[in-house]
This record gives sequence, C-alpha cells and structure tokens, in this order.
Amino acid sequence: MPADRLLTNVLRAYQGLPDPGQNDRILSSTTSLLTTLSNPLNVTLLTSHLLTAPAIWNRVDGLRTCLRIISIFNTAAITVHKHQLEDQQKPYDLYQPRQGGGISCDDWAKAVVKGLDDRTPRWQHILAIAGVLLGMEGQERHGLSRGLRSTLEIAMVTAANLALENQASGGILGAESIILALNHTFPLLSDNVRRELNYDALVMIMIPAMTSTEGYEEGYFLETIGHDVRPGNKFDWSAKSPSFLHLQKLASKPLISSMGPLSRLIAHSIENMNGSLRLVEVREHLLKFTGNLLQRWQTNKLSEIDTSEEATFLTPETLRVTFPVLWQVLKTAMFATVVILRAVIGRTLIDPILASPQQAPVTASQTLLILKNIHFISSRLGSNAFSAYTFVNLTSIDILTRYPASSLSFLRSIYPTQAGQIPAHPLKRNHDLFYLNTAEHFTLSLSPADAELLIVTPCTPYLNPTANAHLVEIFEAAHSAMLSVLAEPQNAGLTAKLLPFYVESLFASFPRNLSPRQFRFAFKALMQISTPPNPLSSSQPMMAETLLELLHHRALGAPTTPLPPFMAIKSEADAKIQELPLSEQAVLLLTLLDALPNVTLNVLGEWLPLAADLLNVIQDSSMREHCKKRFWEVMESGEMDVERSAVCVSWWSTRGGRESVLFGDQGEGGPFMSGGLGVGDGSRL
Repeated sequence: MPADRLLTNVLRAYQGLPDPGQNDRILSSTTSLLTTLSNPLNVTLLTSHLLTAPAIWNRVDGLRTCLRIISIFNTAAITVHKHQLEDQQKPYDLYQPRQGGGISCDDWAKAVVKGLDDRTPRWQHILAIAGVLLGMEGQERHGLSRGLRSTLEIAMVTAANLALENQASGGILGAESIILALNHTFPLLSDNVRRELNYDALVMIMIPAMTSTEGYEEGYFLETIGHDVRPGNKFDWSAKSPSFLHLQKLASKPLISSMGPLSRLIAHSIENMNGSLRLVEVREHLLKFTGNLLQRWQTNKLSEIDTSEEATFLTPETLRVTFPVLWQVLKTAMFATVVILRAVIGRTLIDPILASPQQAPVTASQTLLILKNIHFISSRLGSNAFSAYTFVNLTSIDILTRYPASSLSFLRSIYPTQAGQIPAHPLKRNHDLFYLNTAEHFTLSLSPADAELLIVTPCTPYLNPTANAHLVEIFEAAHSAMLSVLAEPQNAGLTAKLLPFYVESLFASFPRNLSPRQFRFAFKALMQISTPPNPLSSSQPMMAETLLELLHHRALGAPTTPLPPFMAIKSEADAKIQELPLSEQAVLLLTLLDALPNVTLNVLGEWLPLAADLLNVIQDSSMREHCKKRFWEVMESGEMDVERSAVCVSWWSTRGGRESVLFGDQGEGGPFMSGGLGVGDGSRL
C-alpha cells in the first residue's frame, strides 16, 4: 500500500474506539510509516496524532502501552539509522531509490520532536524522546550529531522535570511513565544533564511505583498463591492455576523486568537528593513494603515447608516449574531493596543531618528491621554471598552499637516470641537465625544480665546436641552468638557460669550438628577466652589445660574413618576449605594445633610432644600428611609470637620434635657412628 494512503488509514484508525486486536495492527503500521515516510512534515503529523489517539489512550494497558510507544520510536530510529548507513555505503545512483523514506537521522529526529506539541502532556513527550535516543544512540550507534544528541538529552530532562512539577495532570500513569523512560535512557545521559534532574521529586514517585500496582503489588500476589496450593501428601501448586498465571504476568511487567537498572537509578537519585529528611519517607515506605511481604508470605501454605524438606513435600511440577518463578520474583524484590538501602546507609554516613544522634539510630534500626523482613528470601542465597547486603547489615549494626539504649531497644523489639525453645514453624526458625546472627554483634553494648536474657536464652535450645541435624545453620549461629557473650571481658562472671555447659554441648555437638570448620573455630575461641590476657585466666588458671586434656582424650579414641559429606560439609564455606575427607580424629588433632598459639609458654612446651604423638596415631597417610602440614604451618607461618616461636624452635631442634613429627615411630633415623649404637644380640666383630 502506498505510504500516503497508509498514513490516511492510520490517522483515521487513531480516532476509532479502543480495540486491543486492532491497536496491535495500528501500532505496527505506525512503526512502518515512521521509517518509510519521505516528508518530515508527515513524520511530525504522525507523531502528534499518535500521542493523542483515542483508540490507544482511552484504554491504556498500564505501562505496557507506554513501553510499546517507546518501542515504536526505538525500532523506527534503529531502522532510519540503518538505512542511512546503507545509503552512505552505496555509490550514488540517480535511478536507484534510497532506502526507507530517505530522511537523514538528524532531520528525522527533529521531525519527531516537532510533533511533541502542547496538545499532549509532558510525560508522553518523554516516551517519544526516549525511543529516539535509544534507537539512535543506544548500543554505541551514534546516529545523531553531537549537538542534536545534547539537545535531545536536555529536552528529555526538561520534560521530566516539568512533568514532575505537575504530577496531577498525568496521574499515576504519567509518573510511572517518567520512571520507565528514564530507567531505559539514563545510561545515555551525560553527567551534566543528569545533574539537572529533580531527584527529590523523582525518588518520591519511584519508591511507590516499585511496590504498587506496576511493581510488586505490596505483596498481594503471595496471598493469592495460598488459595491455589492444594495440600495432601505433597503440596501442589499447578502451573495452570490463576495465581501462577498472574505471577508470570507480574514478572513480565516493564518495571519488574528491569528492576536491576531501576534499583540502581533509585540509589543514584537518593545519593543526589537535596532534601536529606525525605529519606525518612523512603525507609518507612520500604519498611512497610517488606513488612507486608513477610506478613503475606506467613499466610501462604508454602511457608510451612523448610528449605531442607522441599523435595519431600512439594510435587515435581511445583518444585520444577512454579516454585522457581516465585523465588525469582522475590529475589528481585530483595536485591532491589538492598541496593536502595545501600544508598540510604551511604547517605547516612556522610550527611550531617542523617548522621545526627536523632536520626542515625532510627535509620540503622529500621534498616535492620527491613533486612529481618526479607530474611526469608536472603537466607536462601546465603546473606554473605551478596556484598551489598553485607555492607548494609554490618554498617547498620556499627551505627546502632554507638547508641547502647537504642541497641537494647532494638534487640527487645525483635526478640523471638518462643525464646528458649525451637519453634515448629520454619519462618519462626528463620527469624531466630536472623536474630542470633545480629545479636552476636551487640554483646559489647549489653550488661551481663541483658546478655544472658537476650542472647544466652535464645541460644540454649540450639546448643542441644540432640536437636534436628537439618538446622545446622542455626546451630552454628547459636554457637557463634554464645562465643561472643563468653568472649566479652565484662562477662567474666557469666562466662565462668556458662563455660562448663557450653564445653559439654560443644563436644557433644561435633560432628553431628557442627562442621569441622565451626568446631575448630569454637574451640580456638574458647582457648582465647581462657588464656591471658582474658580475665577468666586469672580466676580459672587451669581451664585452658583442662580443655586441651578433654580434646586430647577424645582424639585418642575418636573414629578414624572419613566423616561423611553431610557431616563434614555444612555450607559453601566448608566446601571451599575441605581439601580432602578427614576423620573425626584428624579434625580433633587440627583443632589441638589451632589452639597452641594461645596457650602459655609452659603449657606449649608440654603439649608440643603430645600433639606430635597424636599425629603418629593417625593411620591414614593422606590425613597424616595433611595434619603434618598444618603442624609445620602453625610453627612457622607467624601465628606464634616471638616467645612461643622460640619454644617451638627449641623443641624442634634439640628435644626430638623434628624426629617425632617427620619420622614418628620409625626410630631415630641415621646415620650415626657405630660406636654410638646400642648393644645388639650379636657381636660386631
């Protein structure tokens, strides 16, 4: 069909009634016309009518329609640029028609911009400009002259600022369209142009957009899933259920499908805001959003299944198809939240208003509450695997520990509801895990009485060696929290009271409920607690040697077979350091060697030969060589101070240490003069 006739038909169709099927054909024809029209005035006319067409804008499919408008101009711009490149590469031929409409990139872009008149609101102008910029300059295309590109960038930001100043005219759709367009074009804007953006107003519309209808719907999709989960021997959530179809639609929404760039844009905007106190609204909104996520997940039947039991209690289709999609959506929400919190905490550190005693502890407390709310998501990944999460978590804790009263209030606000027992619901155990991992950092700010109530009491049930072995991560968190209490100098009296119970629990928990890595770490920490300069070494001077005796006695009779993988490897950290399978006996010897740099000089001199004798008890050659390597590493790698190193050198060189470690029970080794040999059974003559 000739372009002029097609243009007439399209302009007439714009004025018709909204029809989704017809609209797809109209928009496809619009894209074709934008690339084939040879008169810039027609391009201007088409752009102007497109942005006011009743057939399109009287029934808008949310941001999908806005994204389609950006896509039309993007596709058309790419095609116009492609045609210009092809025409430049061909020799001039009077009889050979030019590709497309024959309009240059600059003239075409100017024609589109001229169609952005006063009949259309500014937020629609942004959609067209974004499409032109993306098509001409995206992916290193450089289709526009430098001056025109700069003009379009300025026009983009100016239109955005004007739309932000008059948000009432565009409503929610207009505000979300600004976000959509900026999210796609922000990498193309120069730094000078970016500085002109009204970041204060932009942040205030981006945060609600992320969590509302075009975003995560305040977590309501989690409630609808619960209605479609069919209980039985196994929970079944069908891929044909309405809730899963809705979840797929939600995951494909324009903002959620580009949540990574959007969260970085929000973070950048927070870093460049002028009004610091507006961040109070940001963190309160995130706290409400994450609280809704947690609350609605708690009402979902799927929250009743522990991570370790999913293969047992979920049907194959649920495990393979529907469940992964749910967690992918939740992970994007978690990542976006943490990226935004990183900007909030970063701004808190450098802003004098936010860093004040009135604001800083509140920011830190609310940030940790947000992390608590999303811990049911982040714990599936391993919180330490995400550097931004680690920064936000530890920095918030550092800020809060500067204010003891606020620290105490925060711990009481998240205190487990069933402290002193292991909850049956997986979500409550997940909360216990977060609590223990967080509380261990506050021991220096707590009195002994508060430490016993707020840390020791919640720890105690998870130190029970007979508890469920699948809860290893919480067991290790409990041991770590307990050690943090025992290690504080002000808790010397509490330490003396708790140490016998804890030592018994520690030895009984390994290897069933503790990995070799965690057991070695815990025992080494106990040795540091019970040796100088810790106050406990004065009141209990024999404690360190008693611990070594217990360890040595158990090692002599410990099993010599390699630990099964489910006992030896409890986490990714264990998997990384587990060089070869070790027996319980070998692990106990390594634990003994780890403790030697902390004992006193006299005790070190006594235990070096005992450690060497224990080394020679190990039968497996590969395990023995591994322990021998660690023995040498302890003595020569710098773990010992000068005085202890001197004791080691003396034992190694003059007291039989070298022979005992290297040759074991194979005798002295030679060579010696015959006169120095003992008398044998026969004559030497």
